Amino acid sequence: MGIIAWLILGLIAGFIASKIVNKTGEGLVMDIVLGVVGAFVGGWVFTHFFGSPGVTGLNLYSLFVAVLGAILVLVIYHLIFRRRAI
Repeated sequence: MGIIAWLILGLIAGFIASKIVNKTGEGLVMDIVLGVVGAFVGGWVFTHFFGSPGVTGLNLYSLFVAVLGAILVLVIYHLIFRRRAI
């Protein structure tokens, strides 16, 4: 996948994940970063725990994997930064 495809997938996955987790977006750049990191995390989780391929391209399956990974990353992100604020 090219860099533009990763950015598009990351933006969409990060936006969907942030809407699911905290009902508001994290901002354009943070949504892209969380989505791309989530795509890597989701791909790793799907490969190592389920034996299925991770992100395979710009398609619905890859979007699903990236959104699940981004949700996981976002939950961990909120857990870490909420503890520091207290």
